Amino acid sequence: MDESAAMDVVAVRAVETADGARASWSEADRAWASRAAAQVVGADATPDAYLARRAALAVERIGERDPALPRAVRALRWRPWVGTTVVALAFVLGAFLDQVDQAHRVNILAPPVLGLIVWNVAVYLVIAIGYVVRYGEAGRPGPFAAVIRRYAGGTGRPRGEGGLRDAIAAFGEEWARRSASLHGIRAVRILHLAAAMLAAGVLAGLYVRGLALEYRASWESTFLDASVVRSIAAIAYLPGALLTGVPVPTLAEVAAIRAPAGENAARWLHLMAATVAVVVVAPRLLLALGAWMVERHRATRFALPLDEPYFRRLLRGYRGGPARVRVVPYSYAATPAAIAGLEAIVARSFGGSAALLVASPVAYGADDALAADAVAGSTLVALFNATATPEREAHGAFLAALARQGEAADAVLALVDEGPWLERFGSDPTRTGNRRAAWRDLCDEARVSVVFADLAKPDLAATDAALDAAIGDKNPA
Repeated sequence: MDESAAMDVVAVRAVETADGARASWSEADRAWASRAAAQVVGADATPDAYLARRAALAVERIGERDPALPRAVRALRWRPWVGTTVVALAFVLGAFLDQVDQAHRVNILAPPVLGLIVWNVAVYLVIAIGYVVRYGEAGRPGPFAAVIRRYAGGTGRPRGEGGLRDAIAAFGEEWARRSASLHGIRAVRILHLAAAMLAAGVLAGLYVRGLALEYRASWESTFLDASVVRSIAAIAYLPGALLTGVPVPTLAEVAAIRAPAGENAARWLHLMAATVAVVVVAPRLLLALGAWMVERHRATRFALPLDEPYFRRLLRGYRGGPARVRVVPYSYAATPAAIAGLEAIVARSFGGSAALLVASPVAYGADDALAADAVAGSTLVALFNATATPEREAHGAFLAALARQGEAADAVLALVDEGPWLERFGSDPTRTGNRRAAWRDLCDEARVSVVFADLAKPDLAATDAALDAAIGDKNPA
């Protein structure tokens, strides 16, 4: 997807993950956005197209209730005028950075022309060395690039109330992280163009003034004699001499223009201009072109981690219909209150249209689990009672069997109901921590992620986050 669509997706993701109370975007809203996007793009659309359309619909619907989110999205969008302004200012600055004094003399040793050449050659060396040293690694932008990257995308503070304000703050942080490489190469492009325009401005200023004034070329130095100055000029202005065919003045000619003497500066200006064009303007434009090509690629093919649990759930609902969650209790008959809490957790974490099936409890010591064809395309959950002491020979064997038979499942995880335990030992946090550690050790050994929840009184936001992390973990294949 492109940069604009990716920003919408990241914004909606922030709302759907940071707004734990579902105050600004309810379960019904989420289900509507998914259904509407699927209807618009069709069943054969790419995941990127579906996610982009769903995000656009969601941003529009949320904006109808509170314009804070669309305003935040607009504030963080790239502003092309920033780059144009920086480049234009560089040209204007260059036009006024001349080396001509009030006597209309051009000092062949003084900045800015000679300084521009030396500076840009040094920059090319740094770029080349950095490329070799950091080959294969993401480059870090310099301080000027960081400033452009920071302010080009807006600096507004998050607005809104409650959960939406938190979501907007999370969106800003997430987008800054995900778009760092794009804005980094964008800043590099702008800086290369600005460097080229700075040099072009210097040359333009010299030539424009030269139409109305006669510049006299000369040099002066406390430490250098004519032979050294001629050597410096021969090396510095060699590219210009090769390009224009104008030879660098001889030693005698250089010695003859030592201040206060001088000569008409026309040939020196031609040598300087041609050298700057070859050494500064052309390479900088080529580097800017290369950066633009990379920038365009990143902006039109903005990659999002579709393997994250959030995106996997959305795409699972788009490709395979409503999510299916199969819960297999082990030696535990959950109470009606626990079942109701389980239903609320599944609706919250997998969508209101998710299908929940609670199988009959597996007896203690039995390793029986669902048949592999019964769990295909579903999330398989082993349900335990925290009051039971986790045993490798019983609970561990059951988990291992479930994992083996659940190879066709989307994910396999363990859910430990802490409700009965907390009723008895909730006042002893040390004992509770030890029991959790025992369950974690058992599940780690079976290579199955574990989530703890009080099913009768679930903390939906915390459990949702825990399930996101658990589903994101790798289960045995």
